[in-house]
Amino acid sequence: MFKGRHFDQFVILLCVRWYLAYNLSLRDLEEMMAERGLSVDHSTVHRWIIHFSPKLLESFNRRKRAVTGKWHVDETYIKVRGQWMYLYRAIDSVGDTVEFFFSKSRDLPAAKRFFKRALERHGRPDRVVIDGSQTNREAIRSCDTTNRLKAKASSRTKSIRIRSSKYLNNRIEQDHRRIKRRVRSMLGFKSEATAAIILAGIEMIHMMRKRQARYAYNPSPSIAEQFTILAA
Repeated sequence: MFKGRHFDQFVILLCVRWYLAYNLSLRDLEEMMAERGLSVDHSTVHRWIIHFSPKLLESFNRRKRAVTGKWHVDETYIKVRGQWMYLYRAIDSVGDTVEFFFSKSRDLPAAKRFFKRALERHGRPDRVVIDGSQTNREAIRSCDTTNRLKAKASSRTKSIRIRSSKYLNNRIEQDHRRIKRRVRSMLGFKSEATAAIILAGIEMIHMMRKRQARYAYNPSPSIAEQFTILAA
């Protein structure tokens, strides 16, 4: 993963982890590295984040533990180049992150893409709680029907139960806060593609804090230790 890089793996992982996990700017990291005798331009740190975050997330997902059969689904707003875009998110009954999907639009096709990916990666839940969105309800029903037909078990498998309740969905509203807190200090993203990568990295850190990955020899590693394991 780090072959041919000018800087040591430890320095790269440190910068990527600190940026995704804490309210630091790229220039903050440039200054912090300079204090350690390392001349690292802030644009270099940005390239590391864009390049390595997806690779670390891919490795993390291979270790991610299974989620429960009850999901809470909602979307939150993210500003990109002065325009609002949408981060679809789902957590399970114990608060673990199920899936996330960043979209320029908030419509039925976007909701379908989100639910389709969630079903493909995690299987069918028994129940999904939404906040009353008719679009999300239609997306769940459509994806569930398609999923059951593909499995050729539509007559034997119960449909996903959908419950609309703004009160019951407070759980995911609370879960949005840590993601939003980190994004807020970034003062907006410059492009949709960059936003999608960085948001995925922030979601990975959030899952790490929730201990959602399994590691053979360390049941509760720190975020730093998880980064080292994933990069090995």
